[in-house]
This record gives sequence, C-alpha cells and structure tokens, in this order.
Amino acid sequence: MSIAFCYPGQGVQHVGMAEGFARSDRYFQDMIATASEAAGIDMDKLLYEPNEDINITEYTQPALVTACCMITDALLDAGYKPAVTAGLSLGEYCSLYVAGAISFEDAVRLTRLRGKLMSSEVPAGEGSMAAVIGLDKETIESVTSKIEGVWPANFNCPGQIVITGRKTAVREAMPLLQEAGAKRVLELNVSGPFHSPLLKGAGEKLGDALKDVEIKDPKIPYIANANASAITDKAVIKDLLKAQVSSPVMWEQTLYELEKMGVDTIIEVGPGKTIAGFVKKTVPSIKVIGVATPEDIETLAEKLG
Repeated sequence: MSIAFCYPGQGVQHVGMAEGFARSDRYFQDMIATASEAAGIDMDKLLYEPNEDINITEYTQPALVTACCMITDALLDAGYKPAVTAGLSLGEYCSLYVAGAISFEDAVRLTRLRGKLMSSEVPAGEGSMAAVIGLDKETIESVTSKIEGVWPANFNCPGQIVITGRKTAVREAMPLLQEAGAKRVLELNVSGPFHSPLLKGAGEKLGDALKDVEIKDPKIPYIANANASAITDKAVIKDLLKAQVSSPVMWEQTLYELEKMGVDTIIEVGPGKTIAGFVKKTVPSIKVIGVATPEDIETLAEKLG
C-alpha cells in the first residue's frame, strides 16, 4: 500500500475544526498557543467560538492550516506515514509541513500573511471567480484567451475548472462558456481573483517574506500546485510558493502524478470531502479516506484494510 496525505484548500473551514484533538490533549492545546503567537491572533477563539472571522481569508488560511497540522500530528503519532503528499492551494503549506520542509510556526505565520496579501492586492469587489462545469480545458482556454482580464485558475478535475479575474471579465466570459457547451457556469462567493496574474504583486511580497524563512529538503516528495511535479529539493520551494499565488492550481494533473507514483490510497486530512470528489472524477482507482476527528483515526486501520 502506498499512502498519500492530501490537504484541502479554502472553503472547507468551519468553527470546531479538530476540536476533538484540541480538547483532549495538552500537546494540541500547545499547538494552538503556538499558532496564536505565530499568526498574532487568538487561534482558540477563532477555531472554537462562534465568529465570522473564520470565513475571512486572512483568518481562514492560518486557521485551516492549524487544524490540518494538528490532525497530521495525530496521524503521525498513530503510526501512519505518507509516501508522498499534496495540498490544494492553501493545502500546499500543510504538505510542506508533513514533508518536514517547513516548521509549523512558519506555515501558520506565512498563511496569515498570504491571506492578507491575496485579499488586499485587488480592491474588494473588483475580482471574481466562477466554476465551469462540463467543459474541457482547451475550450475554456480558447474562450478566456479572447477576453482581457480572465484566466483559468483551478484545474480541479475533468469537467470542473474554475476561472478567475476581473469581475467584469469573468461575467463577460460566463455566457460565452455556456454557449461553448458548459453544463453550468457558477460565479463563486469569493473575495478576490485568486490564482490570477492580478495577484502577481501579492506573490512578489510573499516572496520577500519567504527570504527569511528556513526551508529544508522535504523528507518525502510533495507535489507542487504550480507545476504538478514531485519536489524533493528545497532550492525550488520558495519560487514555487511565490508563483502559486498567481498561477493556476494544477490539481487534476497532481492527482495523475500521484497515480503515476503508485499511490493507491489517499488520506484526506482535514474537514470536508473536496479531495474525495476530485479523486473520484479523476483517478477513481485510488481509495480516499477522510480524517477529521479522533474517531476517524481510531477506525482508520479498519478502513485501510
């Protein structure tokens, strides 16, 4: 059996993530305290008290990373070790953590900064994204290439691609994509044109912050979003994280790469079932098991067979 740990991106967050771990073990309470200091926010309050901040990008990102890293440590402590790892957009930072390439503190600190930069680079209301259902990559690229200010953003799985850009350009593209054969085109409730060239400046600023961060060679390969390649050399990681902010997320290609590497089981670490849905439509031969609670870890051995 070859296991990959895969991590979701923004959108699956909710108050109460990983609470079963945080309330039962001093180790995880200490992780939350460490995250609070690294991000400069009250992480316990953000994760476990009713609030609206959990859905604001600059808070969502470090909160989700904190929860997923807690679950990761619980998995590792229970003896589950991945052969390779990958994360969807924000999830790439969790992949770097489990691979030993970045510290927990830096992952939390950087993702709060990343969230701030992504939110502030384009004025609120000027950017948008839309999910295109049932249309192939080539047709979407053909349509968007004719409109200034809109680009493919997320290649999630066959038949599901997200476009991004200026709100006016995204809305101009939507009916044209339907005319080209899309089953549905749905504008997303997001605060900006994520993974578009409009965020290149945010990537540059993140790159400046990364200069002071210690990155180590990954102990296991991780698949980078920007090029869907297995990375084991620390020398390229900072440039890949910088590029990721304004580059398309090559998730469909990432799943094919995992399959090519011999992965037969994915543990989806964290809330939601986003990864499972994409795997089913892309590489259905790979088994996916979600782990979000202590109970999930208790039953994991049985599910792995």
